[in-house]
Amino acid sequence: MHAHTHTPAHAPAPWSTAARATLHCLTGCAVGEILGMVVGTALAWGNAPTMVLAIALAFVFGYSFTLFGVVRAGLDLTSALKVALAADTVSIAVMELVDNGIVALTPGAMDAQLSDGLFWGTLLGGLAVAFVLTTPVNKWMIGRGKGHAVAHAHH
Repeated sequence: MHAHTHTPAHAPAPWSTAARATLHCLTGCAVGEILGMVVGTALAWGNAPTMVLAIALAFVFGYSFTLFGVVRAGLDLTSALKVALAADTVSIAVMELVDNGIVALTPGAMDAQLSDGLFWGTLLGGLAVAFVLTTPVNKWMIGRGKGHAVAHAHH
């Protein structure tokens, strides 16, 4: 355990902390999301099963990034899993809602192929907007000792 100076409960979290936490979450989400979209599109699945796979993988990878970090810090798997669920559920949910909402609402994006610029532009644009909208959510939660603050206590 490192000697960290912890901000008292309900102190606003610095934007840099919130941005780092969001970026951490976004990395896991993006890996899962892109993998799901690529697999679903490559297998010529319909929109619904492709999105379900992408969202499921986004949660798996999003959680696993936090999980590996806290297990490496010395937590047992059960405790680490609880920390990951507490830290990332809201963050991943907001991110996925925004990202998939943008993809779903962009004309033609759901039917775009892997070779189309529209496919990648919409997916990456959605993730960028999700990052911008999720950072304040994480900042608010960290400031209240929730979300990524739970994981940060174990780093």
